Amino acid sequence: MTRDLKNDRFIRALCHEPVDCTPIWIMRQAGRYLPEYRATRAKAGSFMDLCHSADLACEVTLQPLERFDLDAAILFSDILTVPDAMGLGLSFAAGEGPVFARPLRSRAAIEQLPIPDPENELRYVMDAVSTIRRALDGRVPLIGFSGSPWTLATYMVEGGATKEFAHIKGLMYSDPATAHLLLDKLSHAVTDYLNAQVRNGAQALMVFDTWGGVLSPEKYEAFSLRYMEKIVDGLIRNQDGQRIPVILFTKGGGQWASRIAQSGADGIGLDWTVDIGTVRRSLDQAGDRKIALQGNLDPSVLYATDDVIEQEVARVLASYGHGSGHVFNLGHGIHQHIDPARVKTLVDAVHRLSRPYHSA
Repeated sequence: MTRDLKNDRFIRALCHEPVDCTPIWIMRQAGRYLPEYRATRAKAGSFMDLCHSADLACEVTLQPLERFDLDAAILFSDILTVPDAMGLGLSFAAGEGPVFARPLRSRAAIEQLPIPDPENELRYVMDAVSTIRRALDGRVPLIGFSGSPWTLATYMVEGGATKEFAHIKGLMYSDPATAHLLLDKLSHAVTDYLNAQVRNGAQALMVFDTWGGVLSPEKYEAFSLRYMEKIVDGLIRNQDGQRIPVILFTKGGGQWASRIAQSGADGIGLDWTVDIGTVRRSLDQAGDRKIALQGNLDPSVLYATDDVIEQEVARVLASYGHGSGHVFNLGHGIHQHIDPARVKTLVDAVHRLSRPYHSA
């Protein structure tokens, strides 16, 4: 077994190396659908208190691995830790999601934004990474992550969640230079943050571009992908002699897969609005270097019966086809009301049904 891992399927698949079956992990796999997570969060007192405790963050990171035969763990944290460390006053209002007390509404405010030192202002995240890595003891690889600059900027300028994106898109169109200033600062901050996670034990990285899909193709290229490419260019890609693969995931961005494939990333995350086999074939035909695909089951499939879940798993596997380079996942985060028994059905089905696709 390579990389000092007892289970290295996830890393091998991202590197297009042979695997015995398709690896699977689940976005938000440590979350509210698990009763043990809800109990730990109640013990912590609040979501951010949970994030700030290395021991509790480790506890919830490992909880899904005790239930399911998952092929990777992902750091328990939040995408908004970086803007929080920049001093915008993050809080989580009950039923409303994240809120920033000091949203960015002027160039002066953006110019004054500090770039946090992740080993200091974000020390609690690094402590969680190192604690989780030790606790895993090579069981499966640990994924570190961040939000993309564009996604972070939407929350920082809007002041919280939004459906209209009025302030951030208004800034993008009316004062693009200031928008680029913010995104450039964020790309530096995210690069530092992810590299610190690698130095503290992360074995793979993922950038969540949750809101890139709300942009037009031209604006996606200029205001989202451009900055993710800058991050990829600045990341530690080898640590202690081992490859550190990176995945870029733009929700709603499957139509841009061929362009994302040129970013230098090792994997592209896909949501359920595209066919994974069609994307694979288009990349192969374009002659792009081999890049792994992650996804892309609709999370709502998990509300169905075991038979339907297995049918949908079989469909996604058949669409991707034979060979390595596929990491099975949902097309977005798991819903909070999913029955954990359905998740076990999913994980076991992926491993069982994918083996013929990896036979010689």
